[in-house]
Amino acid sequence: MSVSPVIITTWRFGLAASVRGLELLKSGSSALDAIEAAANVTELDPEVNSVGLGGLPNADGIVELDAAIMDGLTHAAGSVAGVTDIATPISIARKVMDLTPHTMLVGQNARAFALRNGFHTEELLTEKSRKAWQEWQKERSASDVSHFTSGPPILTPDNHDTIGLCALDTHGNLAAGCTTSGMAWKVPGRVGDSPIIGSGLYVDNAVGAAAGTGHGDEMMKAVVSYRVVQNMERGMTPEEACIETLRYMMAKRNPELHGNYGAALIAVRKDGLVGAAATKSGFAGPDRLWQWAVGKDDCTLHEGVYVTPTEIIPSLLT
Repeated sequence: MSVSPVIITTWRFGLAASVRGLELLKSGSSALDAIEAAANVTELDPEVNSVGLGGLPNADGIVELDAAIMDGLTHAAGSVAGVTDIATPISIARKVMDLTPHTMLVGQNARAFALRNGFHTEELLTEKSRKAWQEWQKERSASDVSHFTSGPPILTPDNHDTIGLCALDTHGNLAAGCTTSGMAWKVPGRVGDSPIIGSGLYVDNAVGAAAGTGHGDEMMKAVVSYRVVQNMERGMTPEEACIETLRYMMAKRNPELHGNYGAALIAVRKDGLVGAAATKSGFAGPDRLWQWAVGKDDCTLHEGVYVTPTEIIPSLLT
């Protein structure tokens, strides 16, 4: 029996990705193919400064990309981290999954693998992202902050706009993807949650799929996407599963010790029900309004739900 397809993506810029993904799903494509093609839309958009081409660089001015993809039908996954000069890391991750016995390749070896398999290099630093990095360098070297220049990079709000994607196809199979240029001005070699299976994304074909965006250094410590899927398996709706997971993460992460724990999660259940939630910290509007795109009959943007550390929802803890 045919299933009504659905695709969900994080952020306002995910709307264009959802449009492409839904188009493929309606034509009978697999959830896996739809996820890859949808993610490519964002990766190749130079106006999105947190994914692929035009992504904000690390502290040395180099764009390092991370991505992962997971197939619910086979429970296979592929992942890459620290890739340079190639704009579509989720497609490299797909090749890792399809062509190797491994799950994850990193750095220059991931780049070399991609080149051996038909990918081509290009300059990922656009003029816009280059200027943003140069401006950050000026701020970093200002007299009132210059004593930090030998230490960790000084972070700015331009830090967590990863695109996460989840899809359900007409055959009832699920898939998820996540792709990012990572935290702006990061220490070279830093990898967040996006390419980590269970953190940036997770799929159980019998239950559902989840993906996230946010402060990856905090999200990966709570294995958030895996927890969302576990919560759905326990009987929670996708929205409830996202809310409980964020509350769990916030309970474990003291912002005074660990910094901003801004995080957002999306999820789709096996029956096509979708849900999402975000922390109020780091995702409140108007400048950081949490929005996510849903593609069913058509593609629309949705806002909220926000979660704070003080919210208590006993029904979710039983």
